[in-house]
Amino acid sequence: MIAEPYDQLVLAAGSTTRTFDIPGLKEHARGMKSLAEAAWLRDHVIAQLDIAAATSDEADRAARLQFVVVGGGYAGTETAACLQRLTSAAVRRYPRLDRAQIKWHLVDVAPRLLPELGEKLGEKAMAMLRYRGIEFSLGTSVASVDATCVKLTDGRTLPSHTLIWTAGVAASPLVATLGAETVRGRLVATPQLTVPGFDGLFAAGDAAAVPDLAKGGDAMCPPTAQHAQRQGKALASNIIARLRGMPLKPYIHKDLGLVVDLGGRDAVSKPLGMELHGLPAQAVARGYHLLALPTMTARTRVVTNWTLNAVAGDDFVRTDFQSRRAGTLQDFENTSVYLTPDQVREHSRPLAARS
Repeated sequence: MIAEPYDQLVLAAGSTTRTFDIPGLKEHARGMKSLAEAAWLRDHVIAQLDIAAATSDEADRAARLQFVVVGGGYAGTETAACLQRLTSAAVRRYPRLDRAQIKWHLVDVAPRLLPELGEKLGEKAMAMLRYRGIEFSLGTSVASVDATCVKLTDGRTLPSHTLIWTAGVAASPLVATLGAETVRGRLVATPQLTVPGFDGLFAAGDAAAVPDLAKGGDAMCPPTAQHAQRQGKALASNIIARLRGMPLKPYIHKDLGLVVDLGGRDAVSKPLGMELHGLPAQAVARGYHLLALPTMTARTRVVTNWTLNAVAGDDFVRTDFQSRRAGTLQDFENTSVYLTPDQVREHSRPLAARS
């Protein structure tokens, strides 16, 4: 291990998908945290339609056409909604398949869907998706999973070749090796984004537990892009202030609202406390996503793509550029590259003490 001196150090290691000690989960679950995982999943889902259309085994066809998504938050709900819409449209290209054969199942241990949006909007979202054929199993979780089935904690078994795991995030494994104070695995930080007890050390984003001054009390900023992007700017300003000998400013951001895009005309949103659903909510969701893009070029491309999809429909051709990836959570997130706390201590010992 090589020690490097520093004047100012920023820890923004982000997060990884949160997993549990469930038999078969790490080997068979697929994530939805990165663009690479999204591309892999899209190809995988279309491949299941291809195989189902080609097989004469009815049991195998049923398992290929049943998709299980775990996680009733934003990521899981949007993933289930948008991929269900894709398969419903794509099935028209498969004469041997019936749309009724395709089943999407959303599982979550919480008693309600999208609890962050409140009970009313959660029920609206659930009603929209149930109308489209998505099934829900709330108040339950996954007991085990293998290559061909998912067993739930309520005793049911769902034949499936696709388990999409979106049950939250955990701070990067790097945080556990630092020996600093943590809260639920996240590095404790001050409102100024500094790390107590470490001179010149800053932290921000999903790996940092930053007090949410807008809410007050013991609230911490949730691990979302909305906070991470703004914390990055505040952190940069504080580093400049420290170098100039000026006081550091606390990070304060009042949440402007939440949006959930369910595909097509379906959406729910809560901008500035207003509860919206349907087309008005979709307009807010699309507008927010456009504003979040960093350049006008990116916004133009996204709007053009939305327009083409609305007029001509989605393209169902597989790209296969991620086909050589195993597709597991560990494979895409590279969690095996981090040293464990024990390995860090071993590498930190003097060379003579190791022999």
